[in-house]
Amino acid sequence: MNLKPLILQSGADRRLRGGHLWIYSNEVDNKATPLKGFEPGEQVIVQDARGKALGIASVNPNTLICGRLLSRDLRHPLDRSLLVHRFNVAKSLREQCFDQPCYRVIFGDADGLPGLVVDRFYDIFVVQISTAGMEAALEQILDALNKVFQPQAIVLRNDGKMRATEGLETYIEVVQGEVPELAPLNENGVNLVAPVLTGQKTGWFYDHRENRARMQTLVKGKRVLDLFSYVGGWGAQALAAGASEVVCVDASVTALEVAAENARLNDGETRFRGLQGDAFDLCKALVADKERFDVVVVDPPAFIAKRKDIRNGERAYARINNLAMRLLNKDGILISASCSMHLAKDRLVDILRANSRELDRNAQIFAQGYQGADHPIHPAIPETEYLKAYFLRVLPSN
Repeated sequence: MNLKPLILQSGADRRLRGGHLWIYSNEVDNKATPLKGFEPGEQVIVQDARGKALGIASVNPNTLICGRLLSRDLRHPLDRSLLVHRFNVAKSLREQCFDQPCYRVIFGDADGLPGLVVDRFYDIFVVQISTAGMEAALEQILDALNKVFQPQAIVLRNDGKMRATEGLETYIEVVQGEVPELAPLNENGVNLVAPVLTGQKTGWFYDHRENRARMQTLVKGKRVLDLFSYVGGWGAQALAAGASEVVCVDASVTALEVAAENARLNDGETRFRGLQGDAFDLCKALVADKERFDVVVVDPPAFIAKRKDIRNGERAYARINNLAMRLLNKDGILISASCSMHLAKDRLVDILRANSRELDRNAQIFAQGYQGADHPIHPAIPETEYLKAYFLRVLPSN
């Protein structure tokens, strides 16, 4: 490939040399290599201010993050060969960590493929592309997936919010094989299903796998409340682990229907109850009805999508955790999670502390959880470390 250069301003190469993959538009020497001279998704050779090559990146001249490093070896642009190599490297980690072929195969930057996410449900693969660079390589991505994994079916869930920022159209398309309405998966030894064509993101959230495994050890014979339950990732696994009753709360009727199916698959239909509506409102109603639970799971969507949302988002985390604590039995267990990268771990701890004290109770954190091994963390990119979960008992103050 005959690639054009993208020249950085003096000193702007420091972060890339430290391992980061992103280039911001204000770091480019726009006089030497004007960004408007590149097409979205085009691959370029990144050079420092002295002309030394740093690697190959994809470019989008219309976005704040205008470049994403794909390879530090000029002999290897993003093509089928490099994709096959990266897929094999990613596959080896997952096969080392998991005994079932159900996991996130590719986690963007952390697997050296910024803008690409691939989730695996046995032989059904769900692909999400969020950058112009990866969209330009779509055919090679599909070829490489077939070379490395031989999937039975592939669906493109290219309907994420980031695509609009990149100037990409949104669409959902089955490009290979047949995809059922509910795809089977296994997590922590529990058989489940996910709505990969119509559900949130890829249809399932594998990132809490290890936290759900810990939860399973705590719920036998217990009454469990699963807030923001989606399709019952927590609730169905609680039923499989012997919970006496699970109440799943979600705003989506269809999500709760899938949660009910996941309960049925685990012989838990008689111990399952779905409540449709706003989690805050339903929690207030449960408090008013003097309902109590032994375990409450708080796993909301990201209340803090951007830095400007931090203040309001922290208030939302405080409100829902306060309500959850009100619903706990004496010595009850709260599992409080956040997928907001902008919510620092110590702030979530502080929110839990403050709300337990407001209720004249003592919080005792006995375990911490993180994202699973199929969501590896890139040590130079803090954004790849986003998930946190705290397991705590909420005790009487005396």
